[in-house]
Amino acid sequence: MPSTMDHQHPPAFFVRGPSPLARLTFFAAVSIVLMAVDARLHYLTEIRQGVSVVLHPLEVAVRAPVNAFLYVNEYITTQTNLVHENRQLRQRALLDSADLQRFRTLQAENAHLRNMLSALPAMPQPARLGEIVHSGRDPFSQKVIVNLGARHGITSGQAVIDELGVVGQVTQIYPLSSEVTLVTDKDLAVPVQIERSGLRAIAFGNSRNSAIDLPYLPVNVDIQVGDRLVTSGIDGVYPAGLAVGKVVQIDRKTYAPFARIACVPIAGIKTHRQVLLIPAAENVPPLPEPEKPSAKPSKKSPRNAPRKP
Repeated sequence: MPSTMDHQHPPAFFVRGPSPLARLTFFAAVSIVLMAVDARLHYLTEIRQGVSVVLHPLEVAVRAPVNAFLYVNEYITTQTNLVHENRQLRQRALLDSADLQRFRTLQAENAHLRNMLSALPAMPQPARLGEIVHSGRDPFSQKVIVNLGARHGITSGQAVIDELGVVGQVTQIYPLSSEVTLVTDKDLAVPVQIERSGLRAIAFGNSRNSAIDLPYLPVNVDIQVGDRLVTSGIDGVYPAGLAVGKVVQIDRKTYAPFARIACVPIAGIKTHRQVLLIPAAENVPPLPEPEKPSAKPSKKSPRNAPRKP
């Protein structure tokens, strides 16, 4: 007797429904109908708005990783650009600072040259414009080297001035340069005159204090603090009237035969690089004298001339 179990089949694993083509056709037709109704009657507008409100948090959550990646990428790019631009701006600022310093130096030199050139018409002697190359090698002397020498027509003994007054005197000549002894050097003496009183004296340099002294003047000499010293012009080296120094201290002691008078130089001894070199008065060619009218012989005969026979 056959068992009933032999005629039973196992149940199907998947329940078969409509075919895929039928489902595609159905949903396509429903979609077309909904689009036509929505386009004509606008019934689904509120539904779409409600669905968008409900799905907005989901959209934000889905787009959060992308937004975070874009933000991080933009931050890194911006940071890199800022660092690069900051480095470039720092370099540019340093270059601009160096250019500004050079501009200020050139501006000061230009003003200094203008002041010196404006003083040229008042000088009866021709002057040469020179530039200080470096200071002297002896630390115990007050000397500088200028870039004009024997090949430029410079001779020993020429006065060196700037737009303020006397700087020094040429004491050594080289082919392409010259050594200038400053008025503050102990070995240089300048004949001066008190501008206020007209008193003549000899000014000597004081290398220790970079000053000028007026020795060998009596205690009761007519001189005051603030008096200006100008060149007297009696030595034939310095033109008369050039500023040399200003009196800053007078020490009058009754037991001392002479007064101690200290002065400071007026010229820019250690401040400017451009100077004027003036030839000594004895080296300047004299002005041509006007021609005198030649004496014509008189046509009249002298009174004591013998008569012709």
